Amino acid sequence: MAEKEAKELETPVVAEETTEAPAEEKFAKAGKKSKKHVEEVKAEEERQARKLEAAAAPEKKVGPKPVTRTRLERRGKNYKKAAEKIEKGKVYNLDDAIKLAIETSPVKFDATLEMHFRLGVDPRQADQNIRSTVSLPAGTGKTVRVAVFAPLDLCKAAKAAGADIAEDEEFLKMLDKEEINFDVLISTPQYMPKLGRYARMLGPKGLMPNPKAGTVTTDIEKAIKEAKAGKIEYRVDKQAIVHVGLGKISFGADKLKQNVVAFTDSLKAQKPASLKGQYIKSVFITTTMGPSIQVENIYN
Repeated sequence: MAEKEAKELETPVVAEETTEAPAEEKFAKAGKKSKKHVEEVKAEEERQARKLEAAAAPEKKVGPKPVTRTRLERRGKNYKKAAEKIEKGKVYNLDDAIKLAIETSPVKFDATLEMHFRLGVDPRQADQNIRSTVSLPAGTGKTVRVAVFAPLDLCKAAKAAGADIAEDEEFLKMLDKEEINFDVLISTPQYMPKLGRYARMLGPKGLMPNPKAGTVTTDIEKAIKEAKAGKIEYRVDKQAIVHVGLGKISFGADKLKQNVVAFTDSLKAQKPASLKGQYIKSVFITTTMGPSIQVENIYN
């Protein structure tokens, strides 16, 4: 009996294996103890930990800063050479500015003399949205192709007056094919409704006839002669600037000055009555692809 008890004492006792699964973590439906909030807090802690690790890491070597060249340095050789003749910060009188613009034209072709007027108007106001036309005494130097959309009896007279295209219904078929072989479009008032559906095509190109521009008229012959002779339309853009070409440099300084004076007189006449401040703030003159020259503001 004693031996039996001794054997039982020597036998090791094996603990019973538990097969119960760990209890699932319980979350609230909403609030700080919700599953979504707990996951967001955990993600934020991991993000902060990564941020601290990145801050403790040694700084990476950064290469040299890129060299930023000025606009003049990015220009071509001919432009740089021409720009050297213009004194930086100097405001020139009109005669000197025109002569210098001709002299500094860097291109081989017959460049256009351009002028840019920064106005003190607000183009969003209807009475300050400058738009008009002017006939240049020396012309523009460009071959202007004129199209006329009018009744057949007026088309014959239009062709005799020098119109390149003068059609009735055939003109609409050309527009349907998007054939735009003209620079100026003239129409009679009664034919304007027919052009309404082409406004999205003609408008952005500046070809839609407009009474202010003199391209909607019953006097077709007069409109054609003015367009051919050098009548131009100008208007202020959203930045309150008027850009205009006033002839070719081959005209010479005298003829170009005539055009400049005619245009500036027209622009001055368009000054809104409601404008209290300065009308023309600055004037710059240049040629196609040439450097700009500031001109004395003598037109206020």
